Amino acid sequence: MKIAIEHDSSTAPYDQLRQQIIEQVHGGGLIAGTKIPTVRALASELGLAANTVAKAYRALSDQGVIETRGKQGTFIASGADPVQAQAEQAATAFAHRVRSLGYSDSEIVAMVESALRGA
Repeated sequence: MKIAIEHDSSTAPYDQLRQQIIEQVHGGGLIAGTKIPTVRALASELGLAANTVAKAYRALSDQGVIETRGKQGTFIASGADPVQAQAEQAATAFAHRVRSLGYSDSEIVAMVESALRGA
């Protein structure tokens, strides 16, 4: 997740954060099932107050963009299309699993492209 807060902007930091997450979801950069940082972790990373990030997360949750799963954390919510949501969740699980085996993103993409050619 790539977020850049412009502190000199007339748009409030929480709204910048909210808008950027929505843009990444719509652009396919964040897909259903992707775990996002905790409020405290993201606040620390961005140099924001935890309440600012919490406000953005509440707004995103109200909009159905993210969902909190108790102690498991906060995730990008499933979209309106349940089939697409399942595919995105499978892709996310695959990416996490293969990364945990030590493969780079470019190696993972090559594996997927090879698998698609063979399918």
